[in-house]
Amino acid sequence: MTVRKILTWPDKRLRTATQDIAEVTDEVRAIWRDMVDTMDAMPGVGLGAPQIGVLQRLAVVDTSEARNKRILLANPEVIDASAIMNVHEEASPCLSGVSAKISRPRGVRVRYMDETGAVVEKDFVGLDATSVQHQIDHLAGKMYFDRLSKVKRDMLLRRARKMNG
Repeated sequence: MTVRKILTWPDKRLRTATQDIAEVTDEVRAIWRDMVDTMDAMPGVGLGAPQIGVLQRLAVVDTSEARNKRILLANPEVIDASAIMNVHEEASPCLSGVSAKISRPRGVRVRYMDETGAVVEKDFVGLDATSVQHQIDHLAGKMYFDRLSKVKRDMLLRRARKMNG
């Protein structure tokens, strides 16, 4: 079990778009294992590879109570989204102590490579959909607070700076 260090805002790697994965290799699977261990140690319901300094399009999600429904995603992309929006309180271990209500599509269809290297399409709804979209943002070099108005974003970042010294 390897719990990796989480990067903290404003590390520039959190603003860097990640590279696609050509194929799922043992190295990719090892990164996923470390990501799952790191996610479980937070605890959180998802983790994008840039959060541990790996600039590859890899994410893990597990919103289950028992922490036994891991979804490993390589090159995830939203290919369809519901018109119905859902508001969820989002946060990130990269910017501890603060959170914000973020509006995202309630359901999304995502195309990605799974742990076998197969390209799959899967529908995500509710917290799964929120977490997958949150991770896809990380892979594009975006943070959840980028979805806030400038005023709300500035307030959140000021509050975070005060809390984190």
